[in-house]
Amino acid sequence: MSLKEKYPIALYNTLSGKKETFVPLNKESVGMYVCGPTVYSDVHLGNIRTFLSFDIVYRYLMYIGYKVRYVRNITDVGHLENDADEGEDKIAKKARIEQLEPMELVQKYTSGFHQVLDQFNILPVSIEPSATGHIVEQIEMVKELIANGWAYEVNGSVYFDVSKYDKSHSYGKLSKRKIEDLMDSGRTLDSQDEKRNKIDFAIWKKASDSHIMRWNSPWGEGFPGWHLECTVMSTKYLGEQFDIHGGGMDLVFPHHECEIAQSVGATGKDPVSYWMHANMLTVNGQKMSKSLGNSFLPSELFAGDHKLLDRGFSPMVVRFFMLQSHYSSTLDFSNEALIAAEKGYKRLMEGLKVSKNLTYSKGQINQELEDSVNSLIDGLFQNMGDDFNTAKTLAVLFEITTLMNNFKVGNHNTGDIKEETFNNLIKHYQGVILQVLGLNEEVESNNNLANGVIELLINLRSDAKSAKNYALSDKIRDDLKALGVTLKDGKEGTEFSID
Repeated sequence: MSLKEKYPIALYNTLSGKKETFVPLNKESVGMYVCGPTVYSDVHLGNIRTFLSFDIVYRYLMYIGYKVRYVRNITDVGHLENDADEGEDKIAKKARIEQLEPMELVQKYTSGFHQVLDQFNILPVSIEPSATGHIVEQIEMVKELIANGWAYEVNGSVYFDVSKYDKSHSYGKLSKRKIEDLMDSGRTLDSQDEKRNKIDFAIWKKASDSHIMRWNSPWGEGFPGWHLECTVMSTKYLGEQFDIHGGGMDLVFPHHECEIAQSVGATGKDPVSYWMHANMLTVNGQKMSKSLGNSFLPSELFAGDHKLLDRGFSPMVVRFFMLQSHYSSTLDFSNEALIAAEKGYKRLMEGLKVSKNLTYSKGQINQELEDSVNSLIDGLFQNMGDDFNTAKTLAVLFEITTLMNNFKVGNHNTGDIKEETFNNLIKHYQGVILQVLGLNEEVESNNNLANGVIELLINLRSDAKSAKNYALSDKIRDDLKALGVTLKDGKEGTEFSID
């Protein structure tokens, strides 16, 4: 029996509001689309949390045997200020400020985005389409929506008729909003408005004389609506219906709600089986935002170059920290939480090193331990299969880490369990850490010279103990401890760890 058959996945579907058993449209493969960044600034930690969450989904699905086509777009046009239908294009505005061509700005921040993802060991996706690369397809979908009666053109702009759509379909079913409430909220239409109703949204906008990014269309020169871009790119690469659509929780409304309406309007089909959303980051209990001064870039986090940080933390420590919470829960940054995560990460990496040096030696099977180990292996998959619960999976990994250390020091023998069980334990302990959670061993900030000096002091201490100079031996141990270096004496000699 394959892993995906043995360990079925249950995931929380925003659309239904409950956990559901994951059944892909194709038995062997999964189609997944995640809304990517609008590349007009450096990627922030809130973005990273979202992309890390779906990196885990991607990794786990592949680990248990699915073939996954993962599509994540680059928004390089059409995303206007305040996520609205009016205002300046975010990219064009930033390009003007930085005195760059819009596509020069796009390249700059797309490259920066990829660099940061690499630092966090977030895997490249299968396909990364850009909005500007799919203008033809977007114009074609606008034509389809007009032909199907769901959109109307006014003065060179085209709008989706939400009120008409809602009469036969449920607009708001993803975000659980009622159209009556949406119609009652916000400002009323004035004489300058082109829309029939204020909740209608643009799928094609006429370009003003000052608008740089513009394309020819049947309705005149213009540019696509932000919501339309994702509908078109997901449809092109995953089909009219696919398995998983993800993004940050802030995209549920209006972005993802509009995507559903466009897809249904163009194809007559609900596009996505499972909608997944990652929650936001907070800092010391407050929402992370530039206006509050508590927002920091990944580079600031690594260097500790921010007033809210006592010191810097490595990318893998931050990745570990994010994995300690479920993707759908809020995650609060604090120095204390990051320090605790650093200790947990180091402990796990030490366990990983131990596992790589263990060998199987036949012995007498301890049935109680055999059952316990099999239960731990099952626990890895059961927790990952429970809506990708990395926090509970880490708890199981730490139980296995304790077992690894017991094997190392002789509290248990590897032969106390069956060889097949031992091999499975090592395989999946290492596999879940490295391949599923994506936690790599980092080179310590201390260099080879520092390590060499510590090893030299350990050897001097060993010589002192052999000469029964226990005062010197204890002094070396205590002085190293004061410097944050802990010595551990064992059967194989003395090892050290840096706190």
